[in-house]
Amino acid sequence: MLVVMKAQATPEEIQAVCDCIEQLGFRAHPLPGAQRTAIGITGNKGEVERGNLEALSGVAEVIRVSKAYKLASRDVKEEDTVVSFAGTDAAIGGRTLAIIAGPCSIESRDQAFAIAGQVAAAGAQFFRGGAFKPRTSPYAFQGLGLEALRIMADIRDRYGLRIVTEAIDNESLAQVAEWADVVQIGARNMQNFSLLKRAGRLRKPVLLKRGLSATLEEFLMAAEYIMSEGNYEVILCERGVRTFTDHTRNTLDLSIVPAIQRLSHLPILVDPSHATGKRDSILPMARAAIASGADGIMVEVHHQPDKALSDGPQSIYPAQFATMMDEIERIAPVVDRNLPRGIHIEAAAG
Repeated sequence: MLVVMKAQATPEEIQAVCDCIEQLGFRAHPLPGAQRTAIGITGNKGEVERGNLEALSGVAEVIRVSKAYKLASRDVKEEDTVVSFAGTDAAIGGRTLAIIAGPCSIESRDQAFAIAGQVAAAGAQFFRGGAFKPRTSPYAFQGLGLEALRIMADIRDRYGLRIVTEAIDNESLAQVAEWADVVQIGARNMQNFSLLKRAGRLRKPVLLKRGLSATLEEFLMAAEYIMSEGNYEVILCERGVRTFTDHTRNTLDLSIVPAIQRLSHLPILVDPSHATGKRDSILPMARAAIASGADGIMVEVHHQPDKALSDGPQSIYPAQFATMMDEIERIAPVVDRNLPRGIHIEAAAG
């Protein structure tokens, strides 16, 4: 169910409706919009009695939401969600494109700073790097853990980049939430429901990657798990799905971008690095992602990819990243977007 408040409803009236919903034994999820606030209701097993709610001051109407992903649906919130970050112009969603760049893994302080300086100078707003690495082989590099988080915090202080890194389990989630600006939930954990619910109890943005074989509805239902716990700052990320093809690592499904945007208000990014797995495919797919309407790009960059401890073949060089940014900047106006650049150049050069 969804309670739609009148445009002139006061904060006190909105709170009174939330209190009434809670007294009925359900959970209230107020979602402010540009014109009015909608309040989603979860925890109900069937129809909620509308009469009591419709009679409350400030209520415009009470409607039924048919989709299983209630809070992620445009039925609940028509306006696009924009995830912003205090003290910075960086944002994910809206007209401004978000660019997240950095190595697959933080390997050392020198390596991380060398890459961060170059992606910042090219105009990235976010720095990605793995501290905890879920690898196919137990003998592969597993990440530096807390040391990597501290290195990335220093990068944020030095260059003003917001930090995005992955939590792989309940134990690492608390550490990532303490040090990072965005908590990433990887493809392998998209349906790790206990982890999703714990991430939902955080008050920090969560970047949720699509699972290897997840349908659109499964993807949105995973986001719903996070939102049902009260965290509405969820960012989706398409990173390719597993198919019969063998010319790329995965199959990049750009058709999900407009499909998500039709059904959900949540922002969606595209990761062409994990989708293709091949350096020479990343720039073309990044261009295509922006043209398809994606809210931004998440890409792996390494200054010495042949020496990388993970994902070297799918990491582009800093010069290629700068070229990608130039190309995206030219495409952005065609899809009514803009790409802010130059914010971090002075810090990177200093």
